[in-house]
Formats: sequence, structure tokens, C-alpha cells
Amino acid sequence: MQIDATSYNDLSIFHTEEEFSVFHKLNFTRTAAGKEWLIRYFREPFDKLDQIHSTQQILKVIHRKVTDWPETITNGTLLVMEKFLDYNLDPLPETADNMNSYLYRLLHSPDFSLARYSLTHLHEFVLGFQKLVVILDEPDAPARLQTLLSQARILLQHPQLDELGKRPLKKPFTVRETVYYGRFFHDKFRSSAIQLIQIYSQFDAWYSMAMAVHTYNLHFPEMVEEPDPFIEAKGLYHILLANPVSYDLEMSPRTNFIFLTGANMAGKSTFIKSVGLSVFLAHMGMGVPAASMRLTLFDGILSNINVVDNIVKGESYFYNEVQRIKNTVQKINDNRRWLVLIDEIFKGTNIQDAMKCSTTVIKGLIKINRALFILSTHLYEIGEELKAYPNICFKYFETHISEDQLEFSYQLKDGISNDRLGYLILKREKVVELLENL
Repeated sequence: MQIDATSYNDLSIFHTEEEFSVFHKLNFTRTAAGKEWLIRYFREPFDKLDQIHSTQQILKVIHRKVTDWPETITNGTLLVMEKFLDYNLDPLPETADNMNSYLYRLLHSPDFSLARYSLTHLHEFVLGFQKLVVILDEPDAPARLQTLLSQARILLQHPQLDELGKRPLKKPFTVRETVYYGRFFHDKFRSSAIQLIQIYSQFDAWYSMAMAVHTYNLHFPEMVEEPDPFIEAKGLYHILLANPVSYDLEMSPRTNFIFLTGANMAGKSTFIKSVGLSVFLAHMGMGVPAASMRLTLFDGILSNINVVDNIVKGESYFYNEVQRIKNTVQKINDNRRWLVLIDEIFKGTNIQDAMKCSTTVIKGLIKINRALFILSTHLYEIGEELKAYPNICFKYFETHISEDQLEFSYQLKDGISNDRLGYLILKREKVVELLENL
């Protein structure tokens, strides 16, 4: 699925301050290499249903096993292993008898110490991987998972690893054992160990996704094969909010355009981002923040939410809004399935210009029935003219005023809002009072 840098930024999938990103929220990887794989999955959402279904099945297998996941494999474990395997170790004796072993410790003390220290981590890795192969071995596991497990079993087929599998985890290695297993791992098992680290890194990324499903009670969506796009969701919410309010949503070619109104802070932007994020996560094969969700495959997501000006290039806010709309129109006019998210269209110009420009853009976009659109605006006046189009659905977020205090229900309702609360907010925050007392 296509999603450009602007849309990644608009949806906060990645963020310059990492703790505010969706990626950070869902990252439960235990290793740096696993994190790199997870970033790759976030950067390359799937464009085929079989890929999505396969990943969903893998995550369901791992989800059933998250409490059994081996604790012995950590980022420190892999760092020590990689350093040891890449280190130019003084050659260990082929015969690890007592004399050769003690001579090696005496004459190559630093390398001997490194080998002994590293063996503890290598032992932890072997035990953890042996456990992993057992707990993930399910007859109905997807082919991708079975292939990696088969590769791991072959790589783990060594008498020395069988011996280590029976050895107590924290038992110290003797001088002779250090030389014996050190030579095995560094010289004979090096290539296999590197391949096992690579396999575990993929498992770690999947574990993170399954752990996110487990931790946040996400639900796997039903992805269906249909020629025209649709979304059906119950209890949809924004995953970054601590106490979110959920929404129900239905979009299809018959009502492929949501005209969204409501006051500032009423919840329009949050709703738009909730839909975009859920569709994105669904295309990763992830669970989504919703009680249930059915949707088709989308070819891409395009958003127009956090438009900025460019002082260096001398480009105004409005100019960049126009360029983003132009880019959107050019992309989606290809008879493919797109989800288009537009928040507060044309707020960079005066109200009369904004109304004319907005009406023109909306009347053009609704001709494209192979895409779904959610557009929010304060320009409720243009809604009356748009009611003539049957595929536009009008939704709003209501706001109540009680003793000059705003009350937001964050409930999505049918219709158009004509709330004008800017002055009230100015007054509530005592800006009016400050100005009067200047």
C-alpha cells in the first residue's frame, strides 16, 4: 500500500520525538535488529491480501504464546554474540584436552576471557531458540513461519547444541569446556549463528506486533476481496489516546464522502487520524483499535492534515495547500482504491476564497467513486449546496455550552454543525479580559 512521507507525518506513525509516535507505542521488540525489522514492516505495508492474511495468522500463533516467549534472548545477548563471532580470536586448539586448554588460558588470557564470557550468552541464545522452535511449532502455522522454523531446526542440529540444551543455564563453563565450545561457536557454527540471529530478528518484530495486540486488546480486522472500497468499523478509536471515545463508521461507494463539521477541539482531527491509522495497521496485518472492522484492500492513503508554509522557498501556507490538493488529485485519478483524509481544507486564505475553493474541490473529488474521502471543515455554509449529491454523508461533532464552559461529547452525529465557538474560547481563556485591561 502506498503512503507518502506527508501522510506518515500527518498520522504520527513516525515522529521526530519518538515517544509521540504510533511506532513507539507499538514497539515491544527486545533487540535492535528486531526493531529494524519492525521499522521495515511499518515502512512497507502490504498491497496483497495473501500477505496480510499470512501475517495475521503468524501474529495469532505468536499471540497465543506471548507469555511463554523465552526471556533469555535479549539485545545484550545478540550484541555479545555478534562481537564474539566477528572478533579476530587467537586460534583455539583443535583438541580441547586439559593441557591444551590450560595452555590457551595461560598464553591467550584476554581471548580466553572473552570466549568464557561470550559462552554464557551463546548458551542463553541456544536455549531460548530451542524453546522458541517448540512453542511456535503448530501444524496449521502459516507457510512463512513454518519455513523459518524449518531453517532454524536445521541450523540447530549439532551434537554440541544438544549438549548445551541439557546443561543448566547458569552453570559456569570449565577451562576445557570454554575452549571446546568456544572453538565450536567461533569457527564451526559462526555462519549458522548469524543466520539464527537474522531469523530471530524477524520473530522479534512479529512478537512486538503480537504483544501490542495483547497489551492494547486490539482486534484483527476482516480483510475482504471486493472491487470497490469500503470500511465498516464498530468501536473505532485513536490508539495514542489514554481515554479515547470510540466511533462507528460505514463508508462505501454509495456514501464514499464524509463531510465533517464541528467546533475546534470537538474531535474532527482525532476521528480522521483514527480512521487512517486503523486502515494503515490493517494493511500491516496488525490488530486495529476497534471492536470490529471489515474493509477492502486499499492501494494507498493520502492525507492533507498538517500543511505548513515554506519560508525558504517563499511558499505560503495556502500555496502548499493547493499543491497538496493538486498532488492528491493527480494520484487518485487512476481508478485505484484510495483513502483520502483532508482536515480543515483551505484555512490559509480568506473565508470567501476558502468557500469557493472548497466547493470546487469537493465537487471534483466526488466524481471519483473508487476512493473514500473524509473532509473536515469549519465552512458549514457550503454544506447546503452539497446536499444535492447522494454519495456525500454529513457528520458532525456536537458541543454544549454550560455557563460559558465548553462540553465536548466527542460523539459522531448525522448532520452539519454551525457552532462558532472561537470567541467563547478566547473569552474563557481570559484573553478578552487581558485585552480590555491593556
